[in-house]
Formats: sequence, C-alpha cells, structure tokens
Amino acid sequence: MIIKVRVIPTTTGRNEIISRIGSVLRMKIKNKKVDDDLANNIMKTFLADFFAVKEEQIIILKGAKGKEKTVEVRDKSEEELRQIMDSIP
Repeated sequence: MIIKVRVIPTTTGRNEIISRIGSVLRMKIKNKKVDDDLANNIMKTFLADFFAVKEEQIIILKGAKGKEKTVEVRDKSEEELRQIMDSIP
C-alpha cells in the first residue's frame, strides 16, 4: 500500500501519528529537521512498528528530502493495512 506522510518536526514530546486525512498521515517526529537521514530513519522505524512490519518493508518512494513523503508499506495485505489506517482518528 502506498501512503503519504506529512512529517512535522518537534523538539519535545514523542514520535506519533497525530491525524489522518484519507491516505495521508500527519506524523510528529522528535527531530529538528524532516529532510535528513535521521528524520527518515525515525519515521521508518516508527511506521514499521505501527504497521507491524520489518523496517526494510517501509520504502520511501518520493520526498526523502521534504516534509511530504510518499511511502510504500510492504509485507501486509491491503485489507490489513486499511484496517490499521482506519484505527487512526
């Protein structure tokens, strides 16, 4: 499944998904930047845990250097991923 992730940097709090609009996730990460390798790794690690897949199954297709990232989640069926997405307020 391909999703879009809008990454919001924060220096306080924790990494979390704060909302969903369709297939776009809004996600806070505890990092000053959103366009570096550390930010991408934080996002991938969090999403892998959230979707219960291995980190290697989270692929950044576009936007590695921007706030809007297009991500592919592999190793789960569309139905399983849709159910997980539907649990987000």
